[in-house]
Amino acid sequence: MARGFKFSFHVSLVTAAIIYVYLSTVFVFIDQWVGLGSSPGMMNAAAFTFLAVMCIYSYRLAIFTDPGRVPSSFVPDIEDSERQIHEIKRKGGDLRFCQKCSHYKPPRAHHCRVCNRCVLRMDHHCMWMNNCVGHANHKIFFVFIVYAVLACIYSLVLLIGSLTVDTEDDTEDSFRTVYVISGLLLVPLSLALGFFVGWHIYLMLKNKTTIEYHEGVRAMWLAEKGGHLYSHPYDIGAYENLISVSYLFFQLFCLHYVFPRIP
Repeated sequence: MARGFKFSFHVSLVTAAIIYVYLSTVFVFIDQWVGLGSSPGMMNAAAFTFLAVMCIYSYRLAIFTDPGRVPSSFVPDIEDSERQIHEIKRKGGDLRFCQKCSHYKPPRAHHCRVCNRCVLRMDHHCMWMNNCVGHANHKIFFVFIVYAVLACIYSLVLLIGSLTVDTEDDTEDSFRTVYVISGLLLVPLSLALGFFVGWHIYLMLKNKTTIEYHEGVRAMWLAEKGGHLYSHPYDIGAYENLISVSYLFFQLFCLHYVFPRIP
């Protein structure tokens, strides 16, 4: 399901950074290192262009894909014997009910104060996308950060390689500002995005969201304090977790791109 979009400074900043990194990589780093008109130059330019296009495409999808709305008709079926987990409030023991949206919340759903609605299997609200990361767009969000970290590392390698070339003209001095800005941009981005990819792979292996991880830290502390062992209720083992997440991603792919949408 597509969603509307309003102007966001952070999204504009990310878009400008992608464009800047692409232009500086293709027309400065590759050209200075191997020459843009040479065969290695054209191959590197084509490869980096592919990464940039996929990065922008997945970023656009992550922004405009609705993360998942709770159906207005949802009511928890407490008599369903096949459902082993019914999430309840931490205090009071009642079923989870959102006072702001005035309806029950399914397991793993949370209310986003920024979007002002409940999101299915909410991971977090990403200000860099001006959207939540939830059930319906988590896959494309993960694909985006993978493409982004690959593009940043690739660009950083090309930047370092172009610095090893000795030039007799003054082109290196004229591009000094480009190199400085690119270095200050690419190094922290590569580290941050690399950590982010590793973090989400860890969450997939544990079948957790970011919210559930932080809630689990407190739950583990309280369990240990009471002499009990805490286990995440959705963790069924690293392999099974990965298979279930991969199957979920496949289902979302089919719903978005293979089967026609039913109104």
